[in-house]
Amino acid sequence: MNRFLTLALLVGAATIGVRTLSTALAGGSGSATTSTAASLQANGTVVTTGVSLPGQHVPLPADCARVVNETARVVCTANAFLATLSAAQKAQVLLPASKANAVKWSNLPTTFVPRNGVRFSTLSAAQLTAAEAVVKAAMGSTPNEGYDEAMKIRMADDVLNASGGMGGPNSGTGIRPAPPAGQAGMTGTPPAGTPPTDTPPTGNAGGGSDYGNGLYFLAFLGTPSTTGTWQLQFGGHHLALNTTYKAGEVVGATPKFTGLEPKVWTANGVTYAPMEGEHSTLVSMLAGLNSAQLATARLSQSFSDVLLGPGQDGKFPAKKSGLRVGTLSAGQQARVLAAIKTWVQDVDDTTAATLLGIYQKELGSTYIAYSGSAGLTKQADYVRIDGPSVWIEFVCQNGIVYNSQIHYHTIWRDHTRDYGAVYSF
Repeated sequence: MNRFLTLALLVGAATIGVRTLSTALAGGSGSATTSTAASLQANGTVVTTGVSLPGQHVPLPADCARVVNETARVVCTANAFLATLSAAQKAQVLLPASKANAVKWSNLPTTFVPRNGVRFSTLSAAQLTAAEAVVKAAMGSTPNEGYDEAMKIRMADDVLNASGGMGGPNSGTGIRPAPPAGQAGMTGTPPAGTPPTDTPPTGNAGGGSDYGNGLYFLAFLGTPSTTGTWQLQFGGHHLALNTTYKAGEVVGATPKFTGLEPKVWTANGVTYAPMEGEHSTLVSMLAGLNSAQLATARLSQSFSDVLLGPGQDGKFPAKKSGLRVGTLSAGQQARVLAAIKTWVQDVDDTTAATLLGIYQKELGSTYIAYSGSAGLTKQADYVRIDGPSVWIEFVCQNGIVYNSQIHYHTIWRDHTRDYGAVYSF
């Protein structure tokens, strides 16, 4: 047992960070400060004080709320947001619809990899509300999915900020130190032609100012409209939303990256586990297989990150691996669809229903595969769902800030609809 857990068992919890968090970092423009703290309990739960869920109770502009068509509603909120901005801010948000801009996203902290768009921490309170309304209109309404999940991922970044980055692997704090300047180990980009290994990822910062709910960016690639083609980009650490619109419809809801550290925390007596749905449905999917099916589904490689993360556009494996879903019973197939649904529900409800219907029709030709253990509790535990259209990966990694725990990286792509099929790769 490591020194930190020994101490935690003796005293119940160890406070691992106390920081003063300005409202500017949290996404506002004021000068007030809030004392925040995070402590890791013996049961593995992170308990916080002074950390709250951002983006709650964000209203859509009244004229936008009356719009029935969901894409038209997104355009309405986008234009309402633009109306709050200065000319300089508009220049940050409105960017050319180009391949170079479309693929400019990452899972790393934004202090490591720049993003397109305007940073939330630079916005006034009214501008921030308008920006969050755009994201809310573009994402699903299911609890712990869609907009709710995205806001909780932002909240998780505040938890990492509260940890403060103090201590190293042997300090008893359970937090990793920051790497030397310029080192970034979690790119999600394996070497070309080489499958990832089970070597724990290295690098990235150990909490503190590299994290915070204000370090998320919003951009429009092209001009928002119900007639033309444009892309909405929203993201930051552990989150990348890329939704492409054409002629008033969503033509691409992917690529969509979601990750989470810590995977569970509490604040003000409320427990947050925004990716438990993804995790539990995948565990259920694998638990529903018999030993022969598990053997067929097992991959020979091991994986420390997703294969098709940032910078890996169009690099789908030429051959599918694992167990064909068409060979499964109706009950087993239902578990596969339930897992897929937790990703698809991230996009607006109308588009989610359409895509889920497509993926369900293609279920018989979809493959599931895994590496590591089926319980998805350890470094390099990995699951893949690969269909004619859908592509989902989920991997467990050793924590970067809370290194006594695992954290999650996931990617949702579509073989034919990434970036709305506007670009070739």
